Amino acid sequence: MAYFPEVEKIQYEGPDSDNNLAFRYYNPDELVEGKAMKDHLRFSAAFWHCMRANGSDPFGAPTMYMPWDDGSNSVANAQKRVPVFFEMLEKLQMPYFCFHDRDIAPEGDTLKETNANLDEVVKVFKDEMARTGKKLLWGTANLFGNPRFMHGAATSCHADSFAYAAAQVKKAIEVTKELGGEGYVFWGGREGYMSWLNTDMKRELDHLAIFMHMAVDYAKEIGFKGQFYFEPKPKEPTKHQYDFDSAACINFLRANGLENDVKMNIETNHATLAGHAVEHELDYAGSQGMLGSVDANNGDMLLGWDTDQFPTDVYLTTKMMLVILKYGGFTTGGLNFDAKRRRESFQPLDLFYAHIGGMDTFARGLKIAAEIRKSGELENMVKERYSSWDSGIGADIEAGKVCFNCLEKYMLEKGEVAPLSSGRQELYENVFNKYIK
Repeated sequence: MAYFPEVEKIQYEGPDSDNNLAFRYYNPDELVEGKAMKDHLRFSAAFWHCMRANGSDPFGAPTMYMPWDDGSNSVANAQKRVPVFFEMLEKLQMPYFCFHDRDIAPEGDTLKETNANLDEVVKVFKDEMARTGKKLLWGTANLFGNPRFMHGAATSCHADSFAYAAAQVKKAIEVTKELGGEGYVFWGGREGYMSWLNTDMKRELDHLAIFMHMAVDYAKEIGFKGQFYFEPKPKEPTKHQYDFDSAACINFLRANGLENDVKMNIETNHATLAGHAVEHELDYAGSQGMLGSVDANNGDMLLGWDTDQFPTDVYLTTKMMLVILKYGGFTTGGLNFDAKRRRESFQPLDLFYAHIGGMDTFARGLKIAAEIRKSGELENMVKERYSSWDSGIGADIEAGKVCFNCLEKYMLEKGEVAPLSSGRQELYENVFNKYIK
């Protein structure tokens, strides 16, 4: 059965195409820096946004028209969603997908029943994956939706909530392995606190470390080879999130001996909420050897929450791809569209317009980033700005050959700092703009 009969397989037609159901820039097999575009970008669709986001918000009821969904919370209805999703993946030439456990299968009255529900839906996923060749980029567990996690999951003040979360993640890792998943994401939507007065911060952080070690140990026990990721988010719904940004997450991982097992999954909109640009978050993680995967979306600068919009800003995607290429590209992760249609874009066809736009915008960003790198213009300008570190006292400092006494003697003899050069920020911006075509 075709759930999107009006849509054929989306093809590359080039920048001059007037077909809104075609790619203008994403040409999967086109070589960029010697590698196929599809292998650079490793696109993934998010099951929760595509199949479960219903358009409701705090001020209004659901708006999404999903004729394949009967609105029930049954296993049968959950199974019906799966072939719809895979038809969309096929027609978009989308190689990967991601899921939360609770989004693909309903909870039961007990953990045993919930696990059984998940197993029944996973059977359909396996069939569809075998039929289409689509792959699982990563799986994760929803440890924030149920009221049992109102105080957090791994950081809850209630030991039973921690225990339930551990059991849930155990099952989610098993399912991810069963589906051949290439990674698993830790995202603690409520791993933090609202009031310092009722919080034992050190104890909660210690518990989070214990939890993640348990997950890593269990993965090794069952032979799951996928990469673990830690996804930062600074706030919303919790006011003080422990996974605030890349720096906080990486510090936590190193402080607790997890740095060899877990990398970062960076989301654009989460970077915005932390007061950072996403290129900052990506570059920081990359500089620490911990850039793993990306949740590709965008926020709205006029709204103060996580809007999860599809990325359509070529400036944004160019900067992101410059960073990703700088650190050698993806090895295990990819670009997962953790993005949803706007509430007013309620027709099934809008799923295609949204993903085509995001895929084209990243393809454009990739090609522009490659052109910038090939010219070497920006790279050489940055290198020149730091040229004082390439010889003389700068090189000695970087090589660890000097100490405070040496540097004091150096400056006493020199008398004053050499004349500073201009930062030329406007010039850098002009040069960058030159490549946006």
